[in-house]
Amino acid sequence: MTATQDTVSGMPGRYALALFELAQENKSVARVGKDLDQFAALVNSSEDLTRMVKSPVFGADEQLRAIKAILAKAKISGVAANFIKLTAQNRRLFAVLDMVKAYRALVAQARGEITAEVTSAEKLSTAQITKIKSSLKAAVGQDVQLVTTIDSGILGGLIVKVGSRMVDNSLRTKLQSMKIAMKGA
Repeated sequence: MTATQDTVSGMPGRYALALFELAQENKSVARVGKDLDQFAALVNSSEDLTRMVKSPVFGADEQLRAIKAILAKAKISGVAANFIKLTAQNRRLFAVLDMVKAYRALVAQARGEITAEVTSAEKLSTAQITKIKSSLKAAVGQDVQLVTTIDSGILGGLIVKVGSRMVDNSLRTKLQSMKIAMKGA
């Protein structure tokens, strides 16, 4: 149990652990993960939805009505939908993205994998993802599950987070470093 406690912590971790155990009982770990990833992508792609999820201004009833409509339109059902609705009812919707991240970590741990977050300026190709996975596997000695995000603000390069380690090889950071170095000269 200590490995699980190291993987997830706090309120998001407790919710994710309960969901993971329920998904294991129902033999739907992969399906729940897919639905949660789909919901997280919806939240991350819509400023209005992000505001509704994170803002304390909206009441539980308002959030629940909106979430039910979004889940129906996105065709997210079953355990994942019930979980997301429960977070809205319990006024914990603001932490749902952290819960999704903790769930991913639990799934990866159960598979003997480690989760790596990769941020790029544009969408990575399948070949690039495969190369990154193999490079990270060689570096950490475990299979790697990638969670990719796109941030055009980094201009180019990658930001890779594995556990508590982060490698920022983005063009934005390199330009900032050059700017600081030139000020000192």
